[in-house]
Amino acid sequence: MPVSPMNRRAFVKKSAVTGAAVAAAGTVAATPARAAEHEPAKRNRTWTFSILGTTDLHSHVFDWDYYKDAAYSDSKGNSVGVARVATLIKQQRAAKGEERVLLVDAGDIIQGTSLAYYFARVKPITDKGAPKHPMAVAMNHMRYDAAALGNHEFNYGIEVLRKFESQCRFPLLGANALDAKTLKPAFQPYTVKRIRVPGAPDIKVGILGLTNPGIALWDKDNVSGKMVFPGLVEQAKKYVPRLRALGCDVVFLTDHSGLDGSSSYGDELPYVENASNLVAQQVPGIDAILVGHTHVEVPSYTVKNEETGEDVLLSEPYCWGYRLSVFDFELELVRGQWKVTRKTAQTLNPNSVDEDPEIRKLLEADHELVVKYVNTAVGTCTEDLSAADSCWKDVPIMDFIHQVQMDTVKAGLSAADAALPLISVAAPFSRTADIPAGSVTIKDIAGLYIYDNTLYGKKLTGAQLRDYLEYAAKYYHQVPSGTKVDTATLTNANSFWDYMYDTAAGVSYDIDIAAAEGSRIKNLSRNGTPVADDQVFVVAVNNYRANGGSGYPHIAAADIAYSSTNEIRQLMIDYVTSRGTLDPKDFAATNWRLTQGGTPVF
Repeated sequence: MPVSPMNRRAFVKKSAVTGAAVAAAGTVAATPARAAEHEPAKRNRTWTFSILGTTDLHSHVFDWDYYKDAAYSDSKGNSVGVARVATLIKQQRAAKGEERVLLVDAGDIIQGTSLAYYFARVKPITDKGAPKHPMAVAMNHMRYDAAALGNHEFNYGIEVLRKFESQCRFPLLGANALDAKTLKPAFQPYTVKRIRVPGAPDIKVGILGLTNPGIALWDKDNVSGKMVFPGLVEQAKKYVPRLRALGCDVVFLTDHSGLDGSSSYGDELPYVENASNLVAQQVPGIDAILVGHTHVEVPSYTVKNEETGEDVLLSEPYCWGYRLSVFDFELELVRGQWKVTRKTAQTLNPNSVDEDPEIRKLLEADHELVVKYVNTAVGTCTEDLSAADSCWKDVPIMDFIHQVQMDTVKAGLSAADAALPLISVAAPFSRTADIPAGSVTIKDIAGLYIYDNTLYGKKLTGAQLRDYLEYAAKYYHQVPSGTKVDTATLTNANSFWDYMYDTAAGVSYDIDIAAAEGSRIKNLSRNGTPVADDQVFVVAVNNYRANGGSGYPHIAAADIAYSSTNEIRQLMIDYVTSRGTLDPKDFAATNWRLTQGGTPVF
């Protein structure tokens, strides 16, 4: 799961499978770019070129919000989609010369919108005769030179990813995505592009791709026994010298990994989740890094390599096509070899340009198919269900998720496990979600459950459940008794974002926000009886959390009572479809509340 765009505010302010492993460690581009022929060779002792970068596009093609069935809008005036970004790219190529511009992505391409889900599950690209993935069509048209693998590339399984890879006219790079049996690269680690300079040697640009080690946790069900994901620093130390040995004048990394050295999964893995800054510090020979994964905008950030003292330039262009990173390089030919003499980075905003009409023409029909799909009515709802207060109140729309999870797990338990008390945990993924009174469509449900998670049932003791809920409660800032509670500043303490915060259904409990972290859960009970430490529960939980996502205690190692490959979102759609009517009176209430020293807050 991506990190919230709110993440690392202080940091941003500082910066303004299977399938055969790839036989070769990388490839050299067969067709070099051509430089301006009219420039006299004697003047070509210096040269400039640019690398443009996108990341975390999450299948946003057009400037459209499928959950709202309307043009995308937000309070900051952002636009989304590669169709607008494509126009910026055309402008950059026109201004600088087609031959002087490379285009790279840092991953998370094929998951994230209803468009992505449609072509992975409803009309999957793996079906015989199915059309190409819209992102492959768009990115091929835009002439990408390379893209790193993102962790969400694995959400739909390796077969879908391999099919997408086969449809791309550019390599998907992953130097730390290895075949589990051979430990050889399962995807191409790097590519080398040549920029031709008349009267001088070609400039060789090595592009190394690195993905996120968290895939081993987050998509364990899809990759376990098939692929392994060592750390970014470890693999960069192996491949950067190789690119230099190949004669690369510029070494550029595209990392699906943030740049503050943090990990959301605690010590579940021995490798850092957001390691781009560590790669820059610890691996000599890197000129610049396109950063992804964390959904923040970092126009330009410099890290000094601790071995060479050289500056490494980094840039992260937000997500969804909000921004385009532009790396500009100046080089000088010194004794027959190109040397980087200057490098800068910035981000450009596409919200003031029109969408590329050619992409619109190519993908309008696919877009309309998805619009029709998400507007399909599946039932009705007896009242409006809003998620606006879901991060600090027990609201019925969250009870809907819990009810579906518990019903599904209950139906699949063994006779022995069915005798255990059943509870559910789930996170408020979207504060803007709303299921209206009256007709309910697929988009209403998809807007509430925005991730492609599957479902588990895992066993926790009462003591472990309390630890789990205490961990969740660190989401709240401490507010002493007698102090007014402001919901605008109450949540997201400890860089703990909404998708990381779980509430529980099937038990009752208070969260005392006046208390210190670790002692906030009060009155934990089931059916009016206090929960005993040794009492065993079956916990309905999504696969991301069950496999260690967000670092919750006990859950990753807990015994499995149930598992399914069905997405929870589809289970919710099926729930409404089978009943015809969505009625909050049918839900098991979660019965949790916030208190200050025992006094209810709301």
